[in-house]
Amino acid sequence: MITLRTTTMLCAAALHSLLVTLVVPETSMNVFAGASGVVTVRSTEPGGNKTVDGCPTTCGNLSFAYPFGIGPECSRGPDFRLTCDETSQPPKLFLRDGITEVENIDGRYIWASIGRAIPMKSGVRVYNMSLASPGKSFSYVPDISIPLNITGCDLDVYWIDEMTDGTTKFGCSTWCPSKEITEMEARYNCSDMGCCRVNVRGTREGFKLNFVRRKSSTVRPSRSNQTSLLRNRITVASVIGAMLTWNIVDQPNCTTAKEDRITYACISNHSNCYDYAQNGGGTGDVGYSCECELGYTGNSYILDGCTNDKGYNPKPSRADCNRRCGNISVPFPFGFEEGCFAREQFHLVCTNTTSSAVLELLFYQVTGLDINEGIMNYAQKTEFLSVFTGGQRLFITHDSVSSVRWVVANLSCVEAKQNTSGYACVSINSSCVGVNTPFIGYVGYRCKCPDGFQGNPYVQNGCLDVNECLLERDICKGRVCNNIEGGFLCTECPRNTEYDPAKNKCTRTKKQVLITGIIIGLSGGFSILLLSFVAVLFFRRWKRNAQKQLRRNYFRQNQGLLLEQLISPDKTNIFSLEELERATNNFDPTRIIGHGGHGMVYKGILSDQRVVAIKKSIVIEQSEIKQFINEVAILSEINHRNIVKLFGCCLESEVPLLVYDYISNGSLSHVLHADSRNDVSLSWNDYIRIAAEAAGALSYLHSAASISIFHRDVKSSNILLDGNYTAKVSDFGASRLVPVDQTHIVTNVQGTYGYLDPEYFYTRQLNEKSDVYSFGVVLLELLLRKKPIFTSNSGLVQNLSNYFRQALAEKEIIDIVDSQVVREATEEEIQSIASLADTCLRLRGEERPTMKQVEMELQILRKKRVNSCQSSQTELGERVNLPVQHNQQCYSLEAEFMESATIPR
Repeated sequence: MITLRTTTMLCAAALHSLLVTLVVPETSMNVFAGASGVVTVRSTEPGGNKTVDGCPTTCGNLSFAYPFGIGPECSRGPDFRLTCDETSQPPKLFLRDGITEVENIDGRYIWASIGRAIPMKSGVRVYNMSLASPGKSFSYVPDISIPLNITGCDLDVYWIDEMTDGTTKFGCSTWCPSKEITEMEARYNCSDMGCCRVNVRGTREGFKLNFVRRKSSTVRPSRSNQTSLLRNRITVASVIGAMLTWNIVDQPNCTTAKEDRITYACISNHSNCYDYAQNGGGTGDVGYSCECELGYTGNSYILDGCTNDKGYNPKPSRADCNRRCGNISVPFPFGFEEGCFAREQFHLVCTNTTSSAVLELLFYQVTGLDINEGIMNYAQKTEFLSVFTGGQRLFITHDSVSSVRWVVANLSCVEAKQNTSGYACVSINSSCVGVNTPFIGYVGYRCKCPDGFQGNPYVQNGCLDVNECLLERDICKGRVCNNIEGGFLCTECPRNTEYDPAKNKCTRTKKQVLITGIIIGLSGGFSILLLSFVAVLFFRRWKRNAQKQLRRNYFRQNQGLLLEQLISPDKTNIFSLEELERATNNFDPTRIIGHGGHGMVYKGILSDQRVVAIKKSIVIEQSEIKQFINEVAILSEINHRNIVKLFGCCLESEVPLLVYDYISNGSLSHVLHADSRNDVSLSWNDYIRIAAEAAGALSYLHSAASISIFHRDVKSSNILLDGNYTAKVSDFGASRLVPVDQTHIVTNVQGTYGYLDPEYFYTRQLNEKSDVYSFGVVLLELLLRKKPIFTSNSGLVQNLSNYFRQALAEKEIIDIVDSQVVREATEEEIQSIASLADTCLRLRGEERPTMKQVEMELQILRKKRVNSCQSSQTELGERVNLPVQHNQQCYSLEAEFMESATIPR
């Protein structure tokens, strides 16, 4: 979303054919309206001139101005005729078509809300929708994607990319569960279940959508009207307002428009005409727009609409102005109370949130004001930056993307000083500074305190002298500093004196060394040292006893006595905290070997020289302690070659510590996604073996253990590789135990984004098929060598499973897999792994295989590969009369295992 809105900002800025500046108009959009709320205009529609008085300029909290208006007498032609729905609360403003709702109007840019619906009919599978601009005077901003929410059941959504070659592109898919949900519920989350999101890009004239209802879907009645709407119609709604631009299009450009003075739109004095250039440059051929000259503000489309900049008032009308908003200082000429700011454009809004006060200026959240340098720092209130042109240019772009420069008026210093009642630099020691920009040249003036002074140049006696002698220690480098107005003076010390920087004055020279002072100092220091040593000794003894008592309390609190009864001492140890501190050098940060979602892992060496991994868990609730003890007892009984061995635990700390066998070669994720693949080189045989071993471990947890264990966080970083690159499933911090008579448990959603089962996410029902979905993502990583959440070449952040399904719909599987896989694997093997991953990633859990079935498929694939290799070896050996073992391309299962341990790493 951030990328989309940032693109909106850049494209909107590029549309302006002359200059890009930040301009804060008077009172949001009242740039074109007078203070009375009505305008007097000359109608320029073909057919003659006439005056229109008393036209409304507001609808609810939205303001607009001529050429826009409500009614034929208040607007310039049908395209600019608005309607205001007073029956809704608050009132809603619509463009000429009556269905495009206006969210905001800023100069030549309009943000409009898109909402359309198509009823679905029985027997009809394909539906088309064309969203055109609401009039010939309006254009969508090209090359800017518009995010749309599509609601409906079992739909595949496509859009026509007419900006390139007019091809149809896949957007997203929706599906509806067996239980009924309402259209509102689907739109609230909008994550494929009843609703999905697509980013479309159209031309200036609009964009087109196609909807294909899948064959399994049927239109059927429902007991709920809301659910019936979801299943029986397609609804399209914009996530954010779509950006439109508008122009005067009754003439192609300014040259032809000026020839007909009756219909010419730029009728105000001090107004300029600008061609609207299509495709970002060249001669204007799609109309023109009007703007006031620099230094003038108002509505260039009405008589005498552009007026000189005389809106600055250097004297606030109130003396009790609040000058703070939270931790931000708001000095004059800015303010957020009536009578406390110099002009309407400097009117800030101070709002309160649940945590702190927020200072806002139109579309910006202000974070700081530098009065002396004329800079305003901001954090964007919305996700895209509004760009304004024409009228007063008081705020202009700065070098930094998070700040703008500002001027008090669009006047030169000479012009400003001529108007003494409106001159901003009122402090005695202030000076006027002209502001220039690289793009538009001179903009206006601001005020500044000169060197040696600091403060606010916009208030009486605001620039105060700076005492440089106090500001910087020893500024005169061994001489006496004397402050003068606007600076400082350095003088030498008299004879037989020396400069004391602490006192900033000259003092007489004295002999420092006295034997009595030395004796007294040494005696006092020795006494203090002895007392300190005794105090430290007693403190350490007290602290040691307190730590022992605290560890005993933690041991009882963590149900240590219960765990001692549940586990066998010959299988699992209960370690002391002191032993684990020695093993990890007191949990030295350099011993950290991994960060997990459920804790931090340290490498340690026990007293018997065993290398272990010690997991320091996050804080768990007291109510979960018994469940933790039960899980440790169960895991201590597990003895599987592909599951990390649990050596024991420590219960003497606030949170329990788990001690596992140390796995030396990292994780499968590191091997697959390392920045450089020169560190580790595994063959396709190795990857198939590792996948089969991991699947066997999960199958054992699901069905072969004494009680079913759902891992709940299966991912490539939790599949570790030992010294022989044998797979070891690890990290059971999120695992849950399930009695044999239950098929699922209801629990809070937990897991890693990108691997998380969508059905578990929505229903909160954890079952064995949730681990199957996550393992399917791991298979995709083996094939495509992409992370579960990755950034494409175009900069778009994508979900690997969604990318896989979309790519299969558009390409062959051989076109998207990794180059190493293409070289080493057969096409049949690639198709088999892809098909297995696809079934594991089914949205409905009942359609996925069990982990036992997944393991069998992988073992069958390995056996086929071994048999195929052995057949090739035999045929080659007979042909060239060589022993079979001379062919190094194929191995038996045993030989392959031994070979994987000797591959150059």
